[in-house]
Amino acid sequence: MKITVQKYGGTSVQSETLRQKAAGHVKSAVQSGYKVVVVVSAMGRMHDPYATDTLLSLIPEGGNALPKRERDMLQSTGEVISSVVFANLLITEGLKASALTGKQAGFRTTEEFGSARITEMDTRHLLKRLEEVDVVVVAGFQGESASGETTTLGRGGSDTSATALGAALQAEFVDIFTDVDGIMTADPRIVGDARPMKTLTYTEVSNLAHQGAKVIHPRAVEIAMHAKVPIRIRSLASDSNGGTLVSSAQTHAPGSDIRESLITGITYVRGITQVIVSKQQEDMQAASIIFEHMAAEGISVDFINIDPTSVVFTVPGRKSQLVEQKLHALNYSAKLLQGCAKVSAVGAGMTGVPGVLSRIASALYETGIDILQATDSHTTIWVLVREAEMNGAINALHGVFNLADSQNHERRTSE
Repeated sequence: MKITVQKYGGTSVQSETLRQKAAGHVKSAVQSGYKVVVVVSAMGRMHDPYATDTLLSLIPEGGNALPKRERDMLQSTGEVISSVVFANLLITEGLKASALTGKQAGFRTTEEFGSARITEMDTRHLLKRLEEVDVVVVAGFQGESASGETTTLGRGGSDTSATALGAALQAEFVDIFTDVDGIMTADPRIVGDARPMKTLTYTEVSNLAHQGAKVIHPRAVEIAMHAKVPIRIRSLASDSNGGTLVSSAQTHAPGSDIRESLITGITYVRGITQVIVSKQQEDMQAASIIFEHMAAEGISVDFINIDPTSVVFTVPGRKSQLVEQKLHALNYSAKLLQGCAKVSAVGAGMTGVPGVLSRIASALYETGIDILQATDSHTTIWVLVREAEMNGAINALHGVFNLADSQNHERRTSE
């Protein structure tokens, strides 16, 4: 069987018009000789009748008062409804189609309700169904634990469902349909000349996703990378097979190796608070004590810098008050700067190349933007700026690395 997997998020199956557009992509794949496995999210967003948030709003406190086991039972129903509705549409369009829950499709998971991990894929039932029909529509975001409990996969769960099926079925492609024509060099709402990228490596897409790009979840990319299943990020509105191809560098078309580009894209995370804790030089345990208490409160820390007289880190802005209370209880003096944003420059081509951070610092200095913190890895450089200056920082970095130029391939030898 020649199999392809297509994933449609909540906004792609939100209305009859959009579902008709999605059905057109499915029909096109079937006409090209593929058996198609479709993964769907719940239809729409908050206030749409069967969206996950709408279902949770039926319970006091948005479902938070519900035990996690029962919460998973409730929120998994949105995808089941979506799968049956979409399968019915395909049948009316003349295709042989069938709907399966995550359990029926073979997702075996841990029993961590709300954030389960996939432990095994048993696709025998799904493959048998594919022998009988053209398309199997699978409810994303869900699975079954070893004890038979319904579980959900957490944030990005439908993306994860799609790539897990792609890996288990050895699909030729996993197509992720979105409202943009591929992964962009920056957020087009912020950068007017942002452009879609034709090819990216798994590592680069994972880094972009970890640093704020929302086109695909990094967990899904990691599954595809291990199985070497190519991902295509495609526009629901386009009838072409364009968009962004995500694969290993070795499978890129000749001359398009993305590692020739110094910087691949610019992304961001807003709503961050910088925390500067003053400490005595002899207090060598300060960092471990502080981070131990942050972990105990479930507070994720980032952007960590430690020197003899201070411990500096960032936290999500919504946790600012709790962080301040905990540090006061520990008798540490702290300065909190709210309203910050992390801007990231991502690119495999920067590995081992001197001067990249210097160019970033110069570009922001010339724009009058203060860098509050900076750090780097082999493939990513992060800078912390005030959120009010975030858009300016993104545009400055997009410009200094000429990302609007589709022919731009800055070679390491040019540095």
